[in-house]
Amino acid sequence: MDTWIARIDNFTSDKPDEDDYQIEKAKIAIASGGIYGLGPGKSIQKNFLPQSSSDFIYAIIVEEYGLVGGLLVLGMYILLLFRFVVAAHKANSLFGKLVVVGLGFPIIFQALTNMAVAVELLPVTGQTLPLISSGGSSIWMTCIALGIILSVTKKEEEVAAELEEKQKREDALQKLIDKQLQEDEAAELEDFSIVDAANPMDAVLNKK
Repeated sequence: MDTWIARIDNFTSDKPDEDDYQIEKAKIAIASGGIYGLGPGKSIQKNFLPQSSSDFIYAIIVEEYGLVGGLLVLGMYILLLFRFVVAAHKANSLFGKLVVVGLGFPIIFQALTNMAVAVELLPVTGQTLPLISSGGSSIWMTCIALGIILSVTKKEEEVAAELEEKQKREDALQKLIDKQLQEDEAAELEDFSIVDAANPMDAVLNKK
């Protein structure tokens, strides 16, 4: 808590600290990238920016690939968020919806936090960029979360397929029953018509 309070105080005040050095180098990297960037592997600030491969990897991406690359990375995370929303919507059970939301949304939130730190919208948090930043434990937990989400969506798809197949069988059986009932009713009407025609009273009445 003391660390977080100190970071927020330094972010809102003008006192120089180590975080200012990181932010300044990150902003220099972003400004150097321009529209199309310096090219893959041609970053200069990665030699001076601390944690350039983890906490501030987004600044290096913008420096090497420019504004186009930065927006592309942001768009990929937005697309991933959209897929999480679709998966949560398709889940048939409340548990499946909560699993997708509880594991998927924090990944997007962490990515947006990392990018916001790189452009000085938020104080330095130490959050990595999911699936991009270097680091063992972070990538492990992210991949485990994605695996659980895929497992839930696959299970829900199997359940939906089983329900659809069951509904088709029930519809086919109902059609057979309706057809048999119609045939039985037609046969009964035909029998009644034969009996009525053979009744002599009908002949007398028709003659009159």
